[in-house]
Amino acid sequence: MPAKYIFVTGGVVSSLGKGLAAASIGCLLESRGLKVNIMKFDPYLNVDPGTMSPFQHGEVFVTDDGAETDLDLGHYERFTHAKLSRDNNWTTGRLYEQIIAKERRGDYLGKTVQVIPHVTNEIKAAMKKVAQDVDVAIVEVGGTVGDIESLPFMEAIRQMRQELGRDHTTFVHVTLVPFIAAAQELKTKPTQHSVKELLSIGIQPDILLCRTDRFLAKDLKSKIALFCNVEEEAVITAKDVASIYEVPLNFAHEGVDTLVLKYLGIEAPNRDLSKWEDIVHRSYNPKDTVTIGIVGKYVEYEDSYKSLKEALVHGALAHNLKLQLNWIEAEGLETGDKSYESQLEDYDGILVPGGFGKRGIEGMLIAIRYARENKVPYFGICLGMQTACVEFARNVVGLAEANSSEFDPATPHRVIYKLRELRGVEELGGTMRLGAWTCKIEPNTLAHNIYGALEVSERHRHRYEFNREYEEPMTAAGLRISGSTPDGTYVEMIELPEHPHFIACQFHPEFKSKPLEPHPLFRTFIGAAYEYGQKRQTEKESTAVEMFHRPEKVGRR
Repeated sequence: MPAKYIFVTGGVVSSLGKGLAAASIGCLLESRGLKVNIMKFDPYLNVDPGTMSPFQHGEVFVTDDGAETDLDLGHYERFTHAKLSRDNNWTTGRLYEQIIAKERRGDYLGKTVQVIPHVTNEIKAAMKKVAQDVDVAIVEVGGTVGDIESLPFMEAIRQMRQELGRDHTTFVHVTLVPFIAAAQELKTKPTQHSVKELLSIGIQPDILLCRTDRFLAKDLKSKIALFCNVEEEAVITAKDVASIYEVPLNFAHEGVDTLVLKYLGIEAPNRDLSKWEDIVHRSYNPKDTVTIGIVGKYVEYEDSYKSLKEALVHGALAHNLKLQLNWIEAEGLETGDKSYESQLEDYDGILVPGGFGKRGIEGMLIAIRYARENKVPYFGICLGMQTACVEFARNVVGLAEANSSEFDPATPHRVIYKLRELRGVEELGGTMRLGAWTCKIEPNTLAHNIYGALEVSERHRHRYEFNREYEEPMTAAGLRISGSTPDGTYVEMIELPEHPHFIACQFHPEFKSKPLEPHPLFRTFIGAAYEYGQKRQTEKESTAVEMFHRPEKVGRR
């Protein structure tokens, strides 16, 4: 039986949560026993987001096959079991690159290449490719209705309805119903105008997901249904929630999956969301709090670390803890004195994430040294592993000028240097070590205890590596290389056996963490951080009791 399609569009403004809506619908359909796949079209002309600024685009999510994709694919993987690849994220740039390559080869036999039918045909072919061997394919169109860049994609999904019929296609439109404080009212006009714009290009939405900060009253739903030509039950309150993992439950309460199945003519078993209910219950009823400090380069824009943040939440949920996450700008630690201690002393754990470029590196080294010397649980990821190696080389091995050749090409001690196969390659797009690679774990190490396996597969995105010429002096001084590629070429993990919990990896484990399946590195890091925090609290209380019972000695001091 051919797959059926759900098309998710958005209107009024961006950042309404189309990606989370698509992921949540996929989650609901999976809970009913259906197999789904999810993809996203991004209207920008970049071939992929790999060269885009994290401040503008946010995180670059990496799939197993090495595709650099939009961060919404992270939501898709966290909420469903869909196995995503480069086929699940297409940009206008990549589509046009493919079309122009065909034209140069003569594939169009001399025809004039046009948006219709050639561009729209490529878009439809991309949709049909991800719809193989699944019950439902969910397609998110980035941007908002009315954007010039989005028009070819809108036209393509309009054509899909024409070709396949209503019983094989459902249009879900995410729109805004704002509360105007001055009038003390929810306003429906933005939604009405958004749907009108959609109708002008030939698309009638079937379901409206109305983003709002409160539940929509029945009379308001009736008004929206009347003016937007949809069933009243298809006007859904997409209410703001404290935890994104509550979204599928809210959609279930509003009957989104029931509507989708009705419109697509699919019979499916009753949903089972018990595991999601447990996750949400734990998020609202934690036994305690764990406080983590992330020392990064892009902390003023948290979407740059979207998967990282969610992976830490998963680790906290695994211990029934509330995560208190503080973002520390690495440059702010570069004070030249010891005032950085006041910025770091209150954390149960310290994490240095990935990034590129020299800015903030010295601040990261300060944070890593603080964690190492004060036995604070530390977790380094990608750049966080590289800086951990530089810090150890400088302050333990005694190589004061040790550095990465990324930050100082003239350093006499290139502890970190450019990947061998990339020497002489100056192009930035797609020229990194990307995607899933096998890591061989050394037995009787912290990494082995965490994974419970001697071989794992993790996703990478980096240009620089540990220089094994420094392996002997580093390991002699106490560094342990606990993970490498099977051929021994690349160092994948390092740790400090004398430290309660100091571990770092060259790969990005956050890309594989899910709320129902927390990544073991994050789960263990959070556990160690909480244990450290409890121990520190006990010591503080003991000191306070001792001071209380010995006031005369306090006075003599």
